[in-house]
Amino acid sequence: MASDCEAWLKANPVEAGHFSDAIISGEEDNGGWVVTNKNINEINGNWLTSSSNSIHEARLKAKAKRRLRKNSSRDSGRGDSLSDNGDAVRGNSAAPTSPKSKLLDRKSRLGKGRGLPKKGGAGGKGVWGRSGEVYEPVAVDKKDPNYDDQENCVYETVVPPLDERDFEKTVTPIVQEYFEHGDTNEVIELLAELNLGPMQSEVPSLAVSLALEAKASHRELTSRLLAELCGTVLSHSNMENSFDKLLRDLPDLVLDTPGAPQLVGQFIARAVGDQILSKNYIEGYKGKVDCEYARAALDRAVVLQKMTMGGLRVDSQWGAGGGQRPVIQLIKGMNLLLKEYLLSGDIKEAERCLKDLEVPHFHHEFVYEAIVMVLESKGEKTSEMVLHLLKLLSKSSIITVDQMKRGYERVYMDIAEINIDVPRAYFILEQLVDKSFRMGIIGVKLKDQCPCWSRKRFFSEGDGVVKLESY
Repeated sequence: MASDCEAWLKANPVEAGHFSDAIISGEEDNGGWVVTNKNINEINGNWLTSSSNSIHEARLKAKAKRRLRKNSSRDSGRGDSLSDNGDAVRGNSAAPTSPKSKLLDRKSRLGKGRGLPKKGGAGGKGVWGRSGEVYEPVAVDKKDPNYDDQENCVYETVVPPLDERDFEKTVTPIVQEYFEHGDTNEVIELLAELNLGPMQSEVPSLAVSLALEAKASHRELTSRLLAELCGTVLSHSNMENSFDKLLRDLPDLVLDTPGAPQLVGQFIARAVGDQILSKNYIEGYKGKVDCEYARAALDRAVVLQKMTMGGLRVDSQWGAGGGQRPVIQLIKGMNLLLKEYLLSGDIKEAERCLKDLEVPHFHHEFVYEAIVMVLESKGEKTSEMVLHLLKLLSKSSIITVDQMKRGYERVYMDIAEINIDVPRAYFILEQLVDKSFRMGIIGVKLKDQCPCWSRKRFFSEGDGVVKLESY
């Protein structure tokens, strides 16, 4: 058969244009082409031949047909296309007839699959998928080398331990704020939140060193704080290590506080009395101390312990500070302060004593007692000295405007009772208020509030003469 095909081809050469004419002259039937050319027929892609000599010619024609279909599909809309009568047309004048030649077709052109669009119509560049599509959770593979079993993990907040620099920056504001409010529970809560680590024994020494430069009331608060911290935040060994450090640092503490050895000795005696330190703590230093300041501190602690055996209360050696004192005690202290000032005339000493009372919220009582003392006195000297003292205290803002006003208003309310004991109280008060206004101690509004003695006319018995009530 091969020899027959070769002989036929040599006798009848075939050109591509002949195949094109032969194929285009066919008719389309139900989506398939039926081409009639001599004895060759095509029905739905199947070739029917009348003789075996024309098989090779039919194959060549079919190849030419496929090539023409491929070119028309690739160049649809921009190249050659087929017209209704089968002629090739250039340009975009006719719409492509093949469904594979549509523009922007998302169907696969490789002939694979079912011809459906990619990703269900949600494919394309920069597209993640259809809107509203929910991806299922990916199952964890335990054989994965990066697999980490986190189901049974317990998460805890880890606080890094404080170093020496951060310790001072963190704890110092806590202690200084405690000197203002005096709430030991708040300090315990704040220290419990910190990871003190090896710096636990530094808390008492830092608090004592700050109290050495503060007032007596602050030292009393420090002793109470140490008693509350022991057993909750700090242990007895931490307390002993802290006081050991204080004794070693006494040469440096004396530079800022000359009385540091005596004060540290009082802290040690108070700590022994509060059972923070053991009773054998002081005896453990006998014959082992070379520093003179440490020996002075320990000697002071021994003396206080002996006095305690004689009846002295160690828990009151610092004294109650500020508002913790009874009101009666504060009033007595202010009266003694005024009497000492009237005898000595030392304004600086009176100012210092008033500051040492540490009751700025109770200074109105000082103003009240000073004015009453003027009303009960005889002579102008007491009035001048008291007004001079009030002016100085008001100018230096030791006594605030509000406290000064409250002191004068209290005298205004009690003047009727004071007048029972002091018959000329109204007259003296008016003069005192006028001088206070001229010196700038009080304002116009407070001056106008000063009560006056009501003058009533009456007829004396027998003479019928109108008389004015005298002071």
